[in-house]
Amino acid sequence: MRELRLELPFAYDFDRALERLSLDPLHAVDLSDRSVRIPMPEGTIATVKARGISESPVFEITDATEAQMRLIADLLHFNRSLKPVTDHFRKTSLAHLFEEHKGTPLVREFSLYGSLMKSIIHQQLNLSFAHTLTSRFVQTYGEQKDGVWFYPAPETIAQLEPASLRELQFSTRKAEYVIGLSRAMASGELDLENMAKLDDDEVAARLVHYRGVGPWTAQSFLMFGLGRPNLFPLADIGLQNALKIQWGRPEKPKAEEILLHLPEWEPYLSYASLYLWRSVE
Repeated sequence: MRELRLELPFAYDFDRALERLSLDPLHAVDLSDRSVRIPMPEGTIATVKARGISESPVFEITDATEAQMRLIADLLHFNRSLKPVTDHFRKTSLAHLFEEHKGTPLVREFSLYGSLMKSIIHQQLNLSFAHTLTSRFVQTYGEQKDGVWFYPAPETIAQLEPASLRELQFSTRKAEYVIGLSRAMASGELDLENMAKLDDDEVAARLVHYRGVGPWTAQSFLMFGLGRPNLFPLADIGLQNALKIQWGRPEKPKAEEILLHLPEWEPYLSYASLYLWRSVE
């Protein structure tokens, strides 16, 4: 395995990225060590550790092959400068938010399957119980290696009946959604890797074909599974609450009002979403 020292030519606040990753108890984050251990698709574990400051970011990546290093760079947003995003929002109504959270990257989930399962599980739940339920799912059917959790394979979940997930406190419908999607992936009918080649609308259209996947879930997968930069889930309560605070309103804004602001924030709506979430986390 190689050890790589990586210097980024743009501001990147790894500490804020780690803070957000640490909200999910399944992530192997060490805030004091400024590091995260990432489960790789091959079943190995890579470690990314920060050495520099946000204005001059330096990282050490260990226990990763060359191909895995490319994947890590994509997952953690090492391969795309954040400067165009910052420059764009300096001219918008969210300028103060982007100054406060400057250099915070849009970090992808470490597993496409995990990203979709997490989005399904988190539907209509408060964040605390959503993380509890996701942890139960992974800790029951996934695998832990050296302190790092790996999501189960779709083939494992495809063999279950809803009653098995009901024992973890899944609703019957949510259990059916998770198992149904897993069966579609296990059979090859639904290929998440191939979706990286499709545009946002095509991905959403394919996903909503399946029970349990609506616009919010499809947008969540696009944003955090595929790292797409221009998504704003209008129905997300967290975003509505963040805008209520930002705009000094007594009530959450309606979708119609939020829509009027989206052209100002494009083509980086996903970053507007991320920074608004960060403002209330």
